[in-house]
Amino acid sequence: MQQPLALSPTPTAGRPAPQRSAERLARPASHQGWVGVVSREHVLRGVAGSFIQLNHGKKAPLQKLHAGDRVAIYSPRTAYPDGAPLQCFTAIGVVRSGEVYQVEMAPDFHPYRVDVDFATCREAPIQPLIERLSFIKSKTHWGAAFRFGYLKVPADDFALIGSAMKVEWPSPVA
Repeated sequence: MQQPLALSPTPTAGRPAPQRSAERLARPASHQGWVGVVSREHVLRGVAGSFIQLNHGKKAPLQKLHAGDRVAIYSPRTAYPDGAPLQCFTAIGVVRSGEVYQVEMAPDFHPYRVDVDFATCREAPIQPLIERLSFIKSKTHWGAAFRFGYLKVPADDFALIGSAMKVEWPSPVA
């Protein structure tokens, strides 16, 4: 049985620790659903800091995300680039403000990020979902769906992923 991911946020890059909002996490499905492709090792860093980076820190993919959009993270491997194969959805959450910002991780690496409020969930293997996910057109060559590092997915597919992850979306605040 997969263990829940640790989701306690910590401050990163001089930014204050994020405040989780049950209302933000429980947004209606009218917002877009996205899947990002990130190794589990990098996902865990993002969950700890309440952010995501996509396509090795590029800005353009993050500019498509808006406040309230939901994002699930698919991890083909445990670590980039040569970690063990994993093929699981490893995190899921809601884009906080949609503000894209840049950080310095090393003198020669300044990736872009967007803040995400992650929900409590469990990792979910993709194999049992492949036949039911409509965004995967080729059930034989299903990995091709993830080749660009991120993609918009239909609401029904996002709900299926969330269900497989046993996501716990908080109830809206009254």
